[in-house]
This record gives sequence, C-alpha cells and structure tokens, in this order.
Amino acid sequence: MSNGRRNSPVVPINEAPPADTSPYRRTVLVVDDESVIAETVAAILSKSGYAATTAYDGPEALEIALLSPPELLITDVSLPGMSGIELAITIRRIFPDCKVLLFSGHAATAGLMAGAERAGHTFTLLSKPVHPRDLLAWVSQSLPQVNHATV
Repeated sequence: MSNGRRNSPVVPINEAPPADTSPYRRTVLVVDDESVIAETVAAILSKSGYAATTAYDGPEALEIALLSPPELLITDVSLPGMSGIELAITIRRIFPDCKVLLFSGHAATAGLMAGAERAGHTFTLLSKPVHPRDLLAWVSQSLPQVNHATV
C-alpha cells in the first residue's frame, strides 16, 4: 500500500522544501511548427544551461510568453497562425528587452524580412539547418550566463 506521498508535490508542514541551489538560467522560448526541430533546439539549449520552453505556433507562443516572459525568442519565420516575424514584433512590443533570433529554411523569407525592416524592426536571421555550435555562439553572445548571486 502506498503512503500517498510518492508523486505528491505537497511538502508536509513539518518538512522544509529542498533549497534551490541551481544557478539562475536565462529563459528562451523556442517556436517551430516542426516539433522535432523545436524540441531539439530546446534540448541543446537546456543542456547548455538555459531554461528553454517550446511552442509550435504563434498564438501558443504568445500564451506561454505572457505566463513566463522570455529573455530570448528563437522562432521559425514560417508558422501557422502568424509568421515568426509577426510573433517577434508582438513579443517585442510586450517585452522590449527580449532578444530575437529568427531562422528559416525558405528562400521567400528575404521578402518578409525586408518588410519588417521597412517597418523599423531589425532581427537576426539564421538559415536552417543551424549547426548547434553556431546557435549556441549566437545565444551566448545575446544572453551571457548570469551568476545566481547577481540576480
């Protein structure tokens, strides 16, 4: 017979919760309608010390961002519901300090990027496939790791 505490997140009153000794992890929202790509990028980031969350379309990404504001948005340009550029513009309106990295495997992206630039929005664009080393170099340059003591 189980004692009822095996999977319970509730900590009994007489027991202190475990201390959080983990370092602060910079938050990244990864958005791609191809779940394998989103999950792979998030796994690479997580293994490199970032707190990565995934979404698979623009509306879902906005919902997640409103609950947990990202410090960095990494999004595919071609998404269902809204383009990654529209998502990036919306996220930046809500969270002006959020960094943005767009990536795409489509040649037609250049026209979308030009339209965004004419409207005053400048974003970095990487072409798919993105080598993990290149991705991590760009992320670490944009979001330097932070000591827990300095947060």
